[in-house]
Amino acid sequence: MDPDGLDDALDLSRDRSQNQGVYIYQPAKPGKTPGERPSKRRKVSSTDNRGKQSIAQCFVPLLNGGESAECVQLRHDTYKKLWVEQEYKIQAILEDVDAGVLNDVLSFVRENSPETCNGCIPTGLVTVGSNVSSLSRLLSRLNDQLTTCGQGGVVVLESGDAPNLKTSLKNIIRAAITNTEGNDGYQKFLTDRAGPRLLGYDLDLLNDYVQRKGTKKLVLALKDSEAFDPGLLMDLLSLLKSWLDRIPFTVLLGISTSVELFEGRLPRACVSLLQGKHFEVQEAGNCVDRIYETLQTSPHGKLWLGRNITSTLLEKTSDYFQTPEAFSRMVKYGYMSHFFANPLAVLLGSPAPATISRGRLCEAIRNLPSFRMFCEDLVEAGSPDDVRNLLESDEYLVQEALSNVSAGQQRMQQIFQAVLVIHACLQHTQTAKKTSVSDLSVRALSGELNDSQMVEDMLATVRALDSEKLGLLLESLPKTLPADLGIGEIQTDLKTLVGTNAGYAPLRSEYNINSSVVKTTVVQQRVLLSKGKANLSEQDIEYTRIIDRLFGALHEYFTESLIEPQDLFMHEAFLFDLRNPLKENFTPRPRFALERALANPFDYLISSTDASGARISARQPPTAILYQLYLESGAMVNVHDLWQAFHAVFESDQGNQCDDRMIMSLFYGALSDLKSFGMVKNSRKKTDHLAKSSWMGL
Repeated sequence: MDPDGLDDALDLSRDRSQNQGVYIYQPAKPGKTPGERPSKRRKVSSTDNRGKQSIAQCFVPLLNGGESAECVQLRHDTYKKLWVEQEYKIQAILEDVDAGVLNDVLSFVRENSPETCNGCIPTGLVTVGSNVSSLSRLLSRLNDQLTTCGQGGVVVLESGDAPNLKTSLKNIIRAAITNTEGNDGYQKFLTDRAGPRLLGYDLDLLNDYVQRKGTKKLVLALKDSEAFDPGLLMDLLSLLKSWLDRIPFTVLLGISTSVELFEGRLPRACVSLLQGKHFEVQEAGNCVDRIYETLQTSPHGKLWLGRNITSTLLEKTSDYFQTPEAFSRMVKYGYMSHFFANPLAVLLGSPAPATISRGRLCEAIRNLPSFRMFCEDLVEAGSPDDVRNLLESDEYLVQEALSNVSAGQQRMQQIFQAVLVIHACLQHTQTAKKTSVSDLSVRALSGELNDSQMVEDMLATVRALDSEKLGLLLESLPKTLPADLGIGEIQTDLKTLVGTNAGYAPLRSEYNINSSVVKTTVVQQRVLLSKGKANLSEQDIEYTRIIDRLFGALHEYFTESLIEPQDLFMHEAFLFDLRNPLKENFTPRPRFALERALANPFDYLISSTDASGARISARQPPTAILYQLYLESGAMVNVHDLWQAFHAVFESDQGNQCDDRMIMSLFYGALSDLKSFGMVKNSRKKTDHLAKSSWMGL
């Protein structure tokens, strides 16, 4: 290396900049004079073609490009249609969750005034907890209710919009006017107002607006009231109180912790200005459970999330403060991943067999694990001809695949119907913490629920229930249970039996602990205790028969319904259980991916067949080469030694033909990349050294 190059490298190490741009000059190829205009490109596609291409590019053809355009469009249309239905259900759940609090807050706003609050500001304290997004939905719907009936509106103020009192008032006035008039109406209101021009933070503007519109209720909502400066909040509330006789203010304070903690950090003078009521919003976990239950247990479901994805989603929800909207976006990503990357998803759209590109799709079906299991079951059942048809006839295979997809969807609906039955029974038999539908679903999707100890204990407890509790349990069971189960007949017989026993104690079966007696006998001066059954009345004996019928029906129903979904043929089409796409998206590890790309670049790049077996070679990207050399150094890296090692890699591969200036440019560019990644920085101790700031895997 020449001395000038070494001086340049040392100058780079002394440079304080974090990123050093590197430019390699490539002279233009000869062939055209400098003043010659470039040739005009011919237009090869029309606007209509570009529109069709943009639609087709939403989902790309699968099966190594052999999927037909009709199948690609069908996958996309099926996904859009299915998710629109699911999104409608999610919005209905959120509206139902917010309905109770919305009605209470709306009644408080309409019924309370400074007169009813002893001259104080009517104030509502809304505790949101981890469900921070619920307050935004609540305020939006409250604003719609007030503006629709012409009573007023809601002004939302966040801590970031209130650095000082003047800015806070300005934002309040602007938001109140633009809520009904828009931005143009706000500017027109300022310019067309008679009299002297007022400043943007003067509450006289808001007073004029209230008088013109006849506003009866103006709600000021502080979404993150705990983030406001206490002094600013004191000044703002004091000013609002002085205008209560002219502007009908009502304040809503969003609280994430508790009322006691919030009140403790405010001055007493500020607390004395407020009087109102406390409202509590339902926790996000309850909303998430309801959303998951609705999506998975729908009687008309077509696609279900498997055990791995369900566990990942619920784990992230319990570990972090995630809103129901965030959970629904995660579920939407799962649905989209299934339809985008799975060619079998076209079967969920009920396609005509003639429109399916059979060659590649049938080849994919024959390589499914469920297909091999299905063929093995047919051979064991003595149907080798059906297996031969599946392997040789594409038309026969498509027909069987479509019929098994439909049958598999019905079995999945039965699985989650059984989950709802178990959940309803547990509400009457569990005395400890209630098990949620989400927990039961995880076990049902893994095939572990049928033979679980929890179900056995539940059935044993059902046998010991008295007639009153059993009647409540039967009333809570889903009404969509199959008729051949006989639950309706059991319920009718129980009501008839209880009617004949009216006015007496509840009926008990022989399995009830109160139906057993303890007998005492003396044998050779020893007292022996033994349990026996008490003499049961005829009604109790008949009630025991009803209990036995119910026990047998439930046990048989759970055995038939709670199967392992992975045993169903074509479950890959209607059960999405690929864990990696969701895990990598919701728990991203960019540093791990970056370190792997630099340490093993050919995991992502296509290497040539004659590539040498050396770990470091000139065929790798320059940044990857420099990073691997960087890993071999200590905490301090000598720039000259690093350059020599980098140059030796290219010299061993290219020999005397290597261009030192080009290699120096690549070295500078790679060193700049490592600096931008935060792996090296200039050393203050030695000017010709670099300091390592990260180690692999740490």
